[in-house]
Amino acid sequence: MDKLKKLLANLPHPIRWALIMLIGFALLILGLVMLVTPGPGLLFIFFGLSILALEIKWARELNQQGVQGLEKIVARIKKIFGRKPKS
Repeated sequence: MDKLKKLLANLPHPIRWALIMLIGFALLILGLVMLVTPGPGLLFIFFGLSILALEIKWARELNQQGVQGLEKIVARIKKIFGRKPKS
C-alpha cells in the first residue's frame, strides 16, 4: 500500500482521485461478483476498500471496522486452538 501511495503522490490531485476511484470501485465490483462466482471475493472487496480509503472517508471507516472484526476473529481462533489438552 505504501508503494501505491508513493506512486500516486507524484500525480496531480484530479488524476490521482480519478485513478483511485476507478481502481477501487473496479476491485470492489469484482469482489461483489466473486461472492456469487468462484474467486476470492472478500479479498477483492478488502483491497478495493483499502484503495478507496486513500480518498474517501466512508471507505476508510468501513475498512477500519472490517480490520477490527478480522482481529476479533483471529483472536478467537487463537484462543480456541491455543488451549492445551487436559491431562
